[in-house]
Amino acid sequence: MKKTILIIDDEPDIRQSMSDIFCDEGYNVITAKDGDEALSQLENETPDLIFLDIWLPDSDGLRLLPGIKKEHPQVPVIMISGHGTIETAVQATKLGAFDFIEKPLSLDKLVITASNALTISRLREENVRLKKRYNENRLIGECRPIIQLKEQIRIIAPTDGWVLIVGENGTGKELVAREIHRLSNRQKGPFIDVNCAAIPDNLIESELFGYEKGAFTGAERRQKGKFELSDQGTIFLDEIGDMSLNTQAKILRVLQEKTLSRLGSSNAIPINVRIIAATNKDLEREIKAGNFRQDLFFRLNVLPIQVPPLKDRRNDIPLLAETFLTNYYNNHGGTFRHLSPEVLSRLKQYNWPGNVRELKNLMERLSIMCTTELVQTSDLPPYFRDQGPTDRASAEEHHWNNFLESDSLNDAMKAFEKLYISDKLFKNDWNISKTATLIGMTRRNLHRKINTLEIYQPKPEEL
Repeated sequence: MKKTILIIDDEPDIRQSMSDIFCDEGYNVITAKDGDEALSQLENETPDLIFLDIWLPDSDGLRLLPGIKKEHPQVPVIMISGHGTIETAVQATKLGAFDFIEKPLSLDKLVITASNALTISRLREENVRLKKRYNENRLIGECRPIIQLKEQIRIIAPTDGWVLIVGENGTGKELVAREIHRLSNRQKGPFIDVNCAAIPDNLIESELFGYEKGAFTGAERRQKGKFELSDQGTIFLDEIGDMSLNTQAKILRVLQEKTLSRLGSSNAIPINVRIIAATNKDLEREIKAGNFRQDLFFRLNVLPIQVPPLKDRRNDIPLLAETFLTNYYNNHGGTFRHLSPEVLSRLKQYNWPGNVRELKNLMERLSIMCTTELVQTSDLPPYFRDQGPTDRASAEEHHWNNFLESDSLNDAMKAFEKLYISDKLFKNDWNISKTATLIGMTRRNLHRKINTLEIYQPKPEEL
């Protein structure tokens, strides 16, 4: 796509000569003879580069520059002048100009300066995109399970050992794999991901190992497979538990021999890849059921990693939700949404069968569908609005997490005390006298503890 250059200069000959040279170089060129015309042009189109003369009939280019940079901060501006001084050049640079060129203009210098400005602008944009992409695809969380997971990754990544990531759907297994690759010695090599469950069994071999021209009907040219493409890097075999036994056998052979043959060829191609596999299945149970090869499991399970489900890290839900809302706003604009305390409470109570992916999807839905800045419980899907407190098992699990993740011993003791008393009350059908006698406490003190720890008896329909 052609880049567009805006030339702002009051001299017709200058505008024409600059237009001619840049059109010959393959750019689109628009011009303006003064400040008003320039601002009008900028309202209609955002150029990729601006040449701005300091002396204009209706304004000073140095006074025009701050407004242009405010409205179009990503567009580089090159100042041009026939009466330039060092002080003027310094002032222009401080105001945000990319460079300063004196008249009479050297056409070669114009082209080189324009090329440099556009290259640096492109690199800055690419850097912003990469940072945004990293921020959107990083492991988010501050609770103990995630801290432990990050520490595992830090230790495992620099090694070349094969990794088996286990976790429920939507927990972020691919994020873990990408983070391992990013921190590994292979970070400059490719990261190739393969969803084994998404590729039909009759196509997976050609996808993984590639094929030669004429290997089968429709093979009109040679095609490298995923293993070959990931040479010197990492291949991520997602949902490997869904792979057929036949394909498992061929994968095992590649892992053992570190060579492969494309379909339609007997030539052995050496490969040097790191294997990271992931599954949401219990592979040891699959082995007993005859659905997964034990020898492949042992090959892959060198460095096992367990990714915790979202229900085991409920205290991270506010941070995750805020991050997803921010990412959506940064990418799509609109109104930035905030979650009310009641909504956050409902989110922390929910059991999240779809894990982090489900939470992300919900935040995107709220970003699109809400009509107000503050998200209320009425904006949540019915299964959030209609739910009461969590069932007893989930409540106990929630209290147990609070107990383990407490920052101080005093908080941990309170969390344990609440869990302990709640359990005893439940087992004694909320008989205060019986429970007090059982745990060696007076009825009055037990009542005080129940009120202090905010222990509530569930309604019959919530049990």
